[in-house]
Amino acid sequence: MRIAFLTAGGIAPCLSASIGGLIEHYNKIAPDADLMGYLNGYQGLLLGKSYHFPKQVRENASIFYNFGGSPIGNSRVKLTNVEDCTKRGLVKPGEEPLKVAADRLVADGVDILHTIGGDDTNTTAADLAAYLHENDYELTVVGLPKTIDNDVFPIKQTLGAWTAAHQSARFFRNVANENTTSARQLIIHEVMGRHCGWLTGRAAFEYHESLHQYDWLPEALLHQIRWDVDAVWVPEMEITLEEEIDRLNGKMDEHDSVNIFLSEGAGLDNIIAELKSKGEEPAKDAFGHYRLDDVNVGKWFGSQLQEKLGAEKVLIQKSGYFARSAAPNEDDLELIKASAIHAAEAALKGESGVAGLDEDNGDVMSTIAFPRIKGGKPFDIDESWFTNLLEEIGQPKGQRIDAH
Repeated sequence: MRIAFLTAGGIAPCLSASIGGLIEHYNKIAPDADLMGYLNGYQGLLLGKSYHFPKQVRENASIFYNFGGSPIGNSRVKLTNVEDCTKRGLVKPGEEPLKVAADRLVADGVDILHTIGGDDTNTTAADLAAYLHENDYELTVVGLPKTIDNDVFPIKQTLGAWTAAHQSARFFRNVANENTTSARQLIIHEVMGRHCGWLTGRAAFEYHESLHQYDWLPEALLHQIRWDVDAVWVPEMEITLEEEIDRLNGKMDEHDSVNIFLSEGAGLDNIIAELKSKGEEPAKDAFGHYRLDDVNVGKWFGSQLQEKLGAEKVLIQKSGYFARSAAPNEDDLELIKASAIHAAEAALKGESGVAGLDEDNGDVMSTIAFPRIKGGKPFDIDESWFTNLLEEIGQPKGQRIDAH
């Protein structure tokens, strides 16, 4: 039996550990199976580039738990985007990427394929699984749900999200000290999250909670209020900018600084509309998403707020790469191991789908059919921990909006 892994999309604090978890469990339930990885995700699958895990690696699989990133590499490739795959030299003109991928799996003698990635990775896996079934290829495909945004239907908690929130909060603990570099300092902490504000909200919550562990000295101007979160802006919540500017001016007058946690997708539609009105349109990736580095949401908000808050200095900091490249924390590692065990067991039973906590099934670890997997799950802004955070920082809870 031959079992293949691939990791795809952006990296997250679960990829290396997921590989380790799968290897460890297959060592127990299928010790004679050949384990291999396609290098750089679907790109390696199309190009036939792979790596076979030797005995020494299999015997030391727990070491994978200590690392972020993916040792077998990632890429963003959509197998149904023929034009993009051809342009990038992943298939020859006239070839169908799905068929090339399927033929490669057959040629390599793969019986089980594990895809570890977010909604794009697993919807691509769904396309591949459907193609294999329709064309009588005997192969089981089981995905693991990775994304720091925690925005995949119907997954309760995606792998890597808890760690990313913790690391984003840790990142800002140092950045917040920049409030002392000038009078009327505006700091915008831009957090990953194209459509979903869960990561931004959770990072703000964890950072806010961590401040209770400090020994403050108000007599020396070391007061929690100056280091605390002043605003949390997410795509799912309507923000009346004029009202927020009035509120934040009060904060600026009170403690000479303002700290904003901002989702990179907050206000995205309005910003893109403004750019288009100027004859500018950001580039898109293979999945049709606007490249957020080109949009630069944090910079746009910084330019809007600097004059209106009378800020002498504006600092925009992005924690995305810092957060997503970390090794998993204990909570994530426990979920990763449970997901890997379920994925391996399901694969040996011939059950294709995604191993995850199914919100439609009482949050039980299940093999979720690929057609039920989709991205864009919004953050529930009515979560008690989030509403309590807003109350404590004095931010009115905006009306829920459809961020999609």
